[in-house]
This record gives sequence, C-alpha cells and structure tokens, in this order.
Amino acid sequence: MKEKYDVKIYKKLVDQAKIAAESAYAPYSAFRVGSAVYTDTNNIYTGCNVENAAYPSGVCGEDVAIFKAISEGEKKIDVIAVACIDAKSDTAFFPCGQSRQRMAEFGVEEVVIANTDSTYKIYAFEEVLPYSFEF
Repeated sequence: MKEKYDVKIYKKLVDQAKIAAESAYAPYSAFRVGSAVYTDTNNIYTGCNVENAAYPSGVCGEDVAIFKAISEGEKKIDVIAVACIDAKSDTAFFPCGQSRQRMAEFGVEEVVIANTDSTYKIYAFEEVLPYSFEF
C-alpha cells in the first residue's frame, strides 16, 4: 500500500497514541489503549480507553479520539493510529468492530496499528473493515 503521508506523520501518530494510552482508565482489564487521529485539516487529536464497572458503559480509545476531533468541529479523519501499551505479547491488536464502523462514518482512509516495540504497520481502511455498513 502506498502511504498517503510522510513517514514522520505516522511516527508522530504512533508516539501520540502511546502517550494517550498512559492516561487510560483500565482497572478491570489492565489493557490500556491509546489512539491518535489525523484530520484532513492537519490536526491531531488523541484518546484513551475509559472502562466502567458496567462493562458496556466503557469507551474505546479510538472512539474517544474520534469524539474529540468531531467535538472540535472536524468532519473528516484521514488516519487513525492505535497502540496498546500493556499487551502481554508482541501481537498487534486491532480496533473492535464498533470502533471500525465509527471510523467508516468519518472517512478514515488509513489505520496504523502499533506493536508494543513501537514498530507499526499501515493498513488501508478497507483491509480492516471490508464491508462497512452504509446507507
């Protein structure tokens, strides 16, 4: 896949996602996830997961970053980076289906999945959600 942006943008997003993960509230899973989105206006917004004792009430780090961008007036998110800093293996973790569908809503084109060692891989959005729901 041909990346849309300079490698420095992706590296910055991964770094910001890892920093955001440090703020996660994850007392139940101990699985801290951070995310950083890059908008079509060249702004970056970050988010972390926030768990709740009533499990369905928690929110994913990817969604928090998206919500922050949209609440600040953004309309289009080009790239999202996701990092989990507490993974027990080197396996990369992908966003859940709900977060992927939310990404589709705001036009994400690329998804950057960071490994625990700060390496990352860039995926075209269609690779992570090939059949998103559309009206």
